[in-house]
Amino acid sequence: MALKYKFNLKDITLQDFKVYFLALFKAILPKKKIKNFDDLEDFIQKKSAWVSQVTLYSYLKTRMGTKYVLHFDNEVLLKSINKAKWNIYSVALQDLTFYSFSYLKTFLNFQDTGKAKEIFYSILQNEKKNGMPEEVFDEANKTFDERLSKIDWNKYCTSLPFNSSALALYKWAPISDELKTLDRKIVLNSMILKWDNIKDEFKKLISI
Repeated sequence: MALKYKFNLKDITLQDFKVYFLALFKAILPKKKIKNFDDLEDFIQKKSAWVSQVTLYSYLKTRMGTKYVLHFDNEVLLKSINKAKWNIYSVALQDLTFYSFSYLKTFLNFQDTGKAKEIFYSILQNEKKNGMPEEVFDEANKTFDERLSKIDWNKYCTSLPFNSSALALYKWAPISDELKTLDRKIVLNSMILKWDNIKDEFKKLISI
C-alpha cells in the first residue's frame, strides 16, 4: 500500500521559501528597459524563473494544511518538487523565448529570429551549471528544436503563446491526480494570468 503523507510546511525547505518570497518581492522592483540582446536574455531567464516558481509554490502552498493527502513520503516529495521546478521552468523558457521574438517580428519588423535559438541555448547552458538535471536539459533542447521547426513567427505571439508552460505546471506539480483534476482550470489560469503581466511588462520595456 502506498504511504500517504499529509503535505505541510516541513515538506518545503527554507531555501525554497526564500526563492518564492524573493520572487514576489522582485516583482515590485523598478524594471529596466530591454535595450539589447543581453538585456533580452536576462529578461527571458528571470521572468521564466519567476513565473515558474511563483505558480508552482503558490499551488503547493494552497494545498498545505488541508486534510487531503499526497501519495509521497517526505524524501520523494521533495525530489518531486525539484523535478517539477526544472521541468516547468524549461518549458516556460521556450514559451517566453518564442513569444518575445514573435512579438518583435510581428510588431517591430525584427527579422533575425535565429537569435531565439542562440539566446535559449545560452540560458540552458548556464542553467546546466546551476544544477538543471541532464534529462531536463536534453528534453528542453529536443522540444525547443521541434517547436522551432513548426513555428509561425507572425502568429505565435497572438495564438495562446503560453499554453505549453501552463500545461507543464499542471503535469509536473506533485499533487495527487484526483486533486489536480479538480484544480485544472484554476492551475492553468493562474499561470496564464502571470504571463499576461509579463506580456504587458515586455511591451513597455522593449526598445531593441
